[in-house]
Amino acid sequence: MSTSTSTPSWRPSELELSRRNVRRRATGRSVLIGIVSTIAFATIVGLLIVNTPGWESVKASFFNFEVGAASVPSILVGLWLNIQVLFISAIGVAIFGTLLAVTRSLRGPVFFPLRAAATIYTDLFRGMPLLIVLYLVGFGLPALDIFPRMPAMFWGTIALILTYSAYVAEVLRAGMEAVHPSQRMAARSLGLSHAKTLRIVVIPQGVRKVVPALMNDFVSMQKDVGLISILGAVDAVRAAQIQVAQSYNFTPYVIAALLFVAMSWPMIRLTDWLTARLAKREQIGGVV
Repeated sequence: MSTSTSTPSWRPSELELSRRNVRRRATGRSVLIGIVSTIAFATIVGLLIVNTPGWESVKASFFNFEVGAASVPSILVGLWLNIQVLFISAIGVAIFGTLLAVTRSLRGPVFFPLRAAATIYTDLFRGMPLLIVLYLVGFGLPALDIFPRMPAMFWGTIALILTYSAYVAEVLRAGMEAVHPSQRMAARSLGLSHAKTLRIVVIPQGVRKVVPALMNDFVSMQKDVGLISILGAVDAVRAAQIQVAQSYNFTPYVIAALLFVAMSWPMIRLTDWLTARLAKREQIGGVV
């Protein structure tokens, strides 16, 4: 005779179910209140702006539909240049910033010159405005006549890499130093060299700790990529400037601004989502 035993599946208690219902209702009320208050605030602000004495003049100068529609094609062509520069700069910053962070983490007196050079570099470029770096790189390096003639976007990309590598290097170094020393000791006790310990153990854990900060730096670089226009590159900003000079209307600037926001918005939302997800994972052990 065969006997079958069935293991009862886990089910939340009545108390837990009531807590979930309370939290669900509270979340629904919070969302509803947030939507209503946002609509009310936006309506009040809109009415205040529309009823200002100079609104009609501002509307004609900054929100002219015909001028904006005519400027969109040329601004989109310029935005494609910004995207190309951003893509190349992001790769360069990731590589150079990681090298700087690793250099600053080297131990031993023999590496002191490298550590000192990396420290001076990060201090210099974190303290120097990107606008000045663009001028120095875009106009100073070509004047040396030791490089072949390169387009303005090339020098703008170099300036972005030099500046943002310093920021990313410090963020990565902070993440690497946040890794507990026992992780390094355990890796070295297993026979891993210092380089393999960094590559296999320290850097992956350090990057996970500072992903939100790294993504915020990337969002900031998405905005600053528009500064390459000062070197003469016909990007979205310069294309908008050309349209403004032709139409004597500032609407193309508004179009360029909206396109930059649209380009940055997915990364901003992804950063917020990832930050909330990491915070939730850290607090999951404390949920009662």
